[in-house]
Amino acid sequence: MSKIKCNSMKTAGKFSTVFNEVLGLDLGGTRICYSKGLEIHIKKRRHYNCLKYLCKLSEIVANPDYIGINPHEYGADTIELVKTYGEDDVIIGIKLDESQEYFYISTMYTLTSAKIARRLFSGRLKVV
Repeated sequence: MSKIKCNSMKTAGKFSTVFNEVLGLDLGGTRICYSKGLEIHIKKRRHYNCLKYLCKLSEIVANPDYIGINPHEYGADTIELVKTYGEDDVIIGIKLDESQEYFYISTMYTLTSAKIARRLFSGRLKVV
């Protein structure tokens, strides 16, 4: 995915300096983009319940309820944004492109409220 330029993708929003402040990071990049491949990925992973939230990506990026770093990814260049919609807690994974010019949304799925609580307790997620 890093070979694709952000210009050929849709923009979901801008990387907020608040993300760096909350997580204690200093990540570059400004735009957060996604490709049509995101929908394919969601379907391939059978996260069908997230398809209805694809149109909400800009809202999730602009106003997440929780933010964190994925500890299973190398380095601190992968962050997670979570937004609660009624019964659904939607998480998007955002990675910094290798060129460090932009971020891209790599995945999207839902979490249970119990997983949100565990991730808050462990410190993996923080309230924004």
